[in-house]
Amino acid sequence: MNPFTTLSSRVVLLPVDNIDTDQIIPARFLTGTQKVGLGTHLFADWRYTPDGSPRPDFVINRPETQGARFLLVRSNFGCGSSREHAPWALVDYGIRAVIATSFADIFRSNALKNGLLPVTLEASDCHLLLDHLTQNPGAAITIDLSTQSVILPGGKTLSFPIDLFSKTCLLRGTDELGYLLSFTNRIAEYERC
Repeated sequence: MNPFTTLSSRVVLLPVDNIDTDQIIPARFLTGTQKVGLGTHLFADWRYTPDGSPRPDFVINRPETQGARFLLVRSNFGCGSSREHAPWALVDYGIRAVIATSFADIFRSNALKNGLLPVTLEASDCHLLLDHLTQNPGAAITIDLSTQSVILPGGKTLSFPIDLFSKTCLLRGTDELGYLLSFTNRIAEYERC
């Protein structure tokens, strides 16, 4: 997993509440355990017509959102089933952070374990960010994990919480097991004593 330190990017705006994991990646795409390729199925029922052609009006199909690394939604993102494929699909598509006012607990946990940063903003800050990006299409923002801040063009800073363990793992680009294995030498030394 790639470390997440500081990243600047444009933002995909999808200001919808209660986007569940079946909307993020429909159940029919959960037959495998490989993470690679799931990004093509991200938001499949919204993104494609029944014949499989892209819907030109859906936000991630628009040319101006191509390459954007952040997704801005509203509240309760990732509700529904606990499928880990949802953060896998987002990361495989290229999204590194999702910004919302709230996340479903299991989705949040799965996201953190897979290198996807869930940024929780106060509702007023989320509205401010959405308004700014709506008025300035294509503007990039910066997310600095070390300072736990979202930085808008012009320097305005919005703060977000994250627990220290998850922050450490994301900054190092490791998961829980990788973190524990980083202490192998110290564990072996302790066992020798």
